[in-house]
Amino acid sequence: MAKIKSKFVCQECGYESVKWLGKCPGCNNWNTMEEEMLESKKDFKRSPTIVSQSKPQPIKEVKSGAYERYDTQINELNRVLGGGLVKGSLTLITGEPGIGKSTLILQASSTIANRYGKTLYVSGEESEEQIKMRGERLNSLSDDLYIVSETNVDVIEKYIEEYAPVFIIIDSIQTLFKEDLSSAPGSVSQVKECANNLMRIGKSKNIPMFIVAHVTKQGELAGPRVLEHMVDTVLHFEGERTQEFRILRALKNRFGTTSEIGVFEMREEGLVEVSNPSAMFLESLSTEAEGAIVVVTVEGTRPLLVEIQALVAPTNAGFPRRAAVGIDINRLNLIIAVLEKKIGLPLMNQDIYVNVVGGLKLEGTSADLGVAMAIYSSMRGIPIASRAMVVMGEISLTGELRPISHLEKMLKEAEKMGFTRSVIPQKNKFKFDGIHMKCKGVDTLKDALEMLTLHN
Repeated sequence: MAKIKSKFVCQECGYESVKWLGKCPGCNNWNTMEEEMLESKKDFKRSPTIVSQSKPQPIKEVKSGAYERYDTQINELNRVLGGGLVKGSLTLITGEPGIGKSTLILQASSTIANRYGKTLYVSGEESEEQIKMRGERLNSLSDDLYIVSETNVDVIEKYIEEYAPVFIIIDSIQTLFKEDLSSAPGSVSQVKECANNLMRIGKSKNIPMFIVAHVTKQGELAGPRVLEHMVDTVLHFEGERTQEFRILRALKNRFGTTSEIGVFEMREEGLVEVSNPSAMFLESLSTEAEGAIVVVTVEGTRPLLVEIQALVAPTNAGFPRRAAVGIDINRLNLIIAVLEKKIGLPLMNQDIYVNVVGGLKLEGTSADLGVAMAIYSSMRGIPIASRAMVVMGEISLTGELRPISHLEKMLKEAEKMGFTRSVIPQKNKFKFDGIHMKCKGVDTLKDALEMLTLHN
């Protein structure tokens, strides 16, 4: 007779307890503990593990070499992956519903099937007919692309043994289950066990896998955090469903950098690569406008020109509102405090809204000066020649401009896009050559704003 036990598992972080708790001690979230039944049998067998015959050896004697990669024929995806899809790697891709995850992996699977051989697409959420309809719309119907609607991991393993694919897609990990576990699909126990099985299959057979995962309301990966530690690469697809632009970002990558991004445009025929993102982000840029300015930022190895818009309006009632889309709200509050203290700009009774056009989320501090100048322009009603001037620089709490890195690369990109003037930190001015545009070096935020006033 099997002995049945139960435990309570947090569905956010995977914390386990023998009794129910209102607040999880692991992640401090409320009402996330759910009961899962455990059935112990004498004949219960765990999934086989990889047996390694290697022995410890000096690091200098270890053979080193480049990983063998598959070319997905999607340059933006290859860029984020670090040059292509590594054999035997596990790649987790997440994103909001409807953002384009299934579209991207179907396009990638079709090209890999055409170039390298059999590809297996396992869907637990859609039927074969639905995937076929999407494939017809995307023109991604390879003869070596096999699709199946299945959620049982043991059955999926038999399909892999039978068809011997070179690439596998699992859509999604939250729908899979193992019969040995009595908990429901999507629970922490099922997700961990299914991911373990998939990792064993991929590593032992040297087959790369794409695994789709759901996200929570906060946009974070649903399920236990151990899932992110198990896989080799974590990709996040971001963007607004109402806009056509999508950003693919690597949150973890054992075979490349995590600072690269891929830019796509969603069209009727599928996701199309954007080879020149700067031109895309500046499409709607006006010649002169109040509160609109162009900044340059670097994502990985790629410099990008983006437009920052600011709107300052009087507060009608209550506390003034601060809203930011595309930049960190804490960074915005810091810049507002410097404008009030060092410049004397009266913002206590003003609502301030800042937006990065195109849906891009700016990392780093090189856009600080652009945000400050956009707010000042909107507050004072001063139009900026957005088509001619770019600005960049980090603002310190003392109101000084700190130097930034990759400035030469940024200026060359701005020059290529037709900009003739730039405002940069004075400490950066003499650290580059070969730039023909007019560069104005300033020491403080006050100097930069005065130059803006004099020019206009």
